[in-house]
Amino acid sequence: MTTPNEILIAKNLLGIGAVALRPEPENYFTWTSGIKSPIYCDNRLTMSYPLIRKLIAQSMADLIKEKFPGVEVLAGTATAGIPHAAWVSDILNLPMTYVRDSKKKHGKTNQIEGKLFPGQNVVVIEDLISTGISSLGAVQALREAGVNVLGVVAIFSYVLSKASQAFAQANCPLYTLTNYDALIEQAQLEAQQVQTLKAWRDAL
Repeated sequence: MTTPNEILIAKNLLGIGAVALRPEPENYFTWTSGIKSPIYCDNRLTMSYPLIRKLIAQSMADLIKEKFPGVEVLAGTATAGIPHAAWVSDILNLPMTYVRDSKKKHGKTNQIEGKLFPGQNVVVIEDLISTGISSLGAVQALREAGVNVLGVVAIFSYVLSKASQAFAQANCPLYTLTNYDALIEQAQLEAQQVQTLKAWRDAL
């Protein structure tokens, strides 16, 4: 069941154009992964809206306090998760790091920036979850660094079955502020468009 906060976040994302919908197959977006999609979510736009980014940061902070009370460090994913991790770490008064998708090819060749100590409890901050591959890559890098990843918190999820399976296989809890279903509910679409959007997601 969709919660009031999921609805509120979804309305805000739609309101600023962070989410674009193209229900007609001939107009689908192409994701980086090559997947053809009727939806494109660009949460980087939230940086330009102080009230919305504050809502997101406070909602993430509340969620983390509820689900991961033992957290000691926040880790943002590069690049879109970094600003949100910074705002949430400020609210929670926690140290912050960030994780690149791969090691740098110069300097200290770091993949993780910031200070971590072995055994620390870390929560990963992500902007959105599609297949989950990039987020779980960050989780793996952190685990290899010797810390305990409690889970991942993101703004939005497409709720793809392959992502759910990937997080379950990695034994990594995932929580998001809103999701594909909440967005569809708030997008004021025709019944046929809603059916098309749900059929697309369920087919992946």
